[in-house]
Amino acid sequence: MSTAIREKFIEHMQFFGLAKQTQRTYVNGVKGLAKYHNQSPEKLTDDQVRSYFRHLLLERKLARSSCGSYLCGITYFYKHLCNREVDDRFGLPSRPRSKKLPQVLSMEEVSRLLSCAVNLKQRVLLKTIYSAGLRVSEAIRLKPEHIESDPSRMMLRIEQGKGRKDRYTVLSERLLCELREYWKKYSPGEWLFSGRKPDSHITPTSVSRALYRAKKSSNNQRV
Repeated sequence: MSTAIREKFIEHMQFFGLAKQTQRTYVNGVKGLAKYHNQSPEKLTDDQVRSYFRHLLLERKLARSSCGSYLCGITYFYKHLCNREVDDRFGLPSRPRSKKLPQVLSMEEVSRLLSCAVNLKQRVLLKTIYSAGLRVSEAIRLKPEHIESDPSRMMLRIEQGKGRKDRYTVLSERLLCELREYWKKYSPGEWLFSGRKPDSHITPTSVSRALYRAKKSSNNQRV
């Protein structure tokens, strides 16, 4: 994938307001396709694209959800950059809809899970997600000024959540106490939950790891 095509692709997505994470995912999908065939992506045939998805599924053993993300990027590229119709998902099977009900934890299980976080930062982060009903993408982008702790308000302001919409969610007294304890220890800067670098927020991967460790520790206590 040449630099010129990549820049044109990114410029198009920026113009139409796609989120930066979406832009990265779409670029990576097309970049992987071009690298697999060692050929510029706009010159590839549908059969070549299909063979790439077979490679992802059968050889690299990627999950269908990951392949679906690549499919979205590749489809977007061909439709909007190459004016090419795509109507068969390049042979990628649709994910079967799960009929399983989600597991609902009891209050005791939730309490034990949150208490098993390895440090105060991870515990408060997980509690914020649970208590305020946030998506991970919303929680990691919280800033100190988003906490509206006036007794007449008691809100968390969510900026550019799903669908790039702003919204408010309730801030409980218990969570506010936890956040104040966290504030005294960590003194956050631009981001409420910073990453390894002070000027960046924590990543979704780090949140997943924190939850996994807490869940594993909680399960060990239960045994």
